[in-house]
Amino acid sequence: MNKTWIEISKDALAHNVRAFREHVGDAPIMAVVKSNAYGHGLINVAKVADESGAAWFGVDNVDEGIELRKNGIKKPILILGYTMNERLHDCVDNGLSFTIYNLETVSALRDRMSNVECRMSDKEALVHIKIETGTTRQGIAGDALSDLLYELKDIKGVVIQGASTHFANIEDTTDHSYADEQLQRFRDAISLMQEQGIDPEFKHAACSAATVLFPETYFNLVRLGISMYGLWSSKETLAVAKEKGRVLDLKPVMTWKTVVAQIKDVKKGTPISYGMTERVARDSKIAVLPVGYWDGYDRGLSGCGTVLIRGQRCKVMGRVCMNMCMVDVTDLSDVAVEDEVVLLGTQDGESVSAEELAEKLGTINYEVVTRINPLIPRISA
Repeated sequence: MNKTWIEISKDALAHNVRAFREHVGDAPIMAVVKSNAYGHGLINVAKVADESGAAWFGVDNVDEGIELRKNGIKKPILILGYTMNERLHDCVDNGLSFTIYNLETVSALRDRMSNVECRMSDKEALVHIKIETGTTRQGIAGDALSDLLYELKDIKGVVIQGASTHFANIEDTTDHSYADEQLQRFRDAISLMQEQGIDPEFKHAACSAATVLFPETYFNLVRLGISMYGLWSSKETLAVAKEKGRVLDLKPVMTWKTVVAQIKDVKKGTPISYGMTERVARDSKIAVLPVGYWDGYDRGLSGCGTVLIRGQRCKVMGRVCMNMCMVDVTDLSDVAVEDEVVLLGTQDGESVSAEELAEKLGTINYEVVTRINPLIPRISA
């Protein structure tokens, strides 16, 4: 048994995928499992999503895609992030679709597809063009898009399978006018492609928030990210969903646990942890937990985080260390060494949510779950 571990609820994950499957109607769902499935565990999540109706999988890089293939995922996989030119052959060889948006990639792809081995093969390069519509991130637009299409469309063995974009401000606001502008720019780019004789089979713009709120963004593929894991994209997204009557019953998938490693009695005024930043205000009982910022329990939770022991909240005392932290268990009557501790999740009806931790850290729930150390075991529960 490990001293810290993560439990992944297969039932909750399957429920969320099925709920979205019903919500989006005919549009296929891409289960976005990049970055170790937002910290939830790449393979376990992908297998459950596969069984629950996901039609596609979205990853960040070639290695994640190959790992899915090795573990029996046969459905289409799209690399959403940048692919190094030297890895293009891995995409082709493993049947991985990949995102492109610059001429340098097109040039490298031309060289790859023209070599003898590739010419003798029937394997295709399945590309999705990322359209820049206003996020100022990955993407291409205007004359540069025309140039890319001109260079790309005559390369033998290349299939322009998809076109996509991503919204800059659809989650963090209740005013979606900028998203509307982006959507129109995407439609204009699709029209430009069609004018040049290119009509990608898959057109996709919808992230989790857009999938919840705006059916007009679906086209014929939606990318389901944070919400697949039972987390709302933002409080604004939830508010608009309530206003529109489009609230889904999302169930958080992750519970993060550790154990009590030691219990000690300390006198009033005793300092706790590095820097003596906090002292107990009364004679107290302190529990040492074998988890710290190496594991992903953020140092920003020093002196303000809470964990659950025997269904009660216990405050983090002093600074979170690399591999340990301390909590106040004075008000617990029967705490014992190796009692189960919930860092994130629910215990006996009380909960610590990713949103609560994110608010204390000044960040978002995405970061809270994604930054949990990938070496910590993920256990299906």
